[in-house]
Amino acid sequence: MESVRKCNASGAWSPKMPKGLDFEISHHPLSMKQVANLIVAMERFKGCSSQTLMGSEFRDEDMLNIMLDCLVEEEIVTLLESPPQVQISWTGEQQCTITDQEKRSLIRVPDSMQLHAVMLQGGSEAKKVLLTMSTYLHPAPSVPGRTVALGIRGTNLYLCCRKDGAEPILHLEAVADKSVLSGAGASIAADSDLVRFLFYRQDTGVNNTTLMSVAYPNWYISTDERQDNRPLAMCLQTSSRSQVFSIRGEERSSAAPTVDEV
Repeated sequence: MESVRKCNASGAWSPKMPKGLDFEISHHPLSMKQVANLIVAMERFKGCSSQTLMGSEFRDEDMLNIMLDCLVEEEIVTLLESPPQVQISWTGEQQCTITDQEKRSLIRVPDSMQLHAVMLQGGSEAKKVLLTMSTYLHPAPSVPGRTVALGIRGTNLYLCCRKDGAEPILHLEAVADKSVLSGAGASIAADSDLVRFLFYRQDTGVNNTTLMSVAYPNWYISTDERQDNRPLAMCLQTSSRSQVFSIRGEERSSAAPTVDEV
């Protein structure tokens, strides 16, 4: 059986209800949540002073206005600006040659986009590639090494590490506009695709260097320990491949690199 209870200006439920406004509860609340909702609604109507009803006439429009004034809450939406992108800034460049632990030099195989580690005999030193190592300032508070990019001197070819299938691979890639990687004012967003050209140079001991991919941490440039004339490749730190290099003949240069096309 339904129970009916009224709450008006003289009732105990709503001593401050606007004049002319009654509440009628036709059903007992079925749950504590419904009771709580009822109490909240009553309190909000009791505190409403935006409109006083005059006379005995009470229209639907009046009820709607009271509900909008008393129950609709203002919601302020604050637009948050995106934090500025972290920029890795070019600081200079160095000319160098690289050999692996077996004293093998790097050469470029004709008509390919790979570098091979080869034991050069007397008179064949001219075959080894000369590299331009661009250096960068990484704004992160802690990085595992000096941030660098490696390009073949006199060309627009750079070593690049990107994922092809399940694992990252290493190859040479032509860069149409070298100014995006090197030169005064050049910078690379930390979350951009250009990070594929960056490596962390980690120096240990006497002229022992490892080169870890910035895009794929714990993946290192490496050479085959046993076989000669094999391509450089990426490997995990736990791999048996040789990951230590010797970088020599560095000459600091403050000039921006020359843009040459292959």
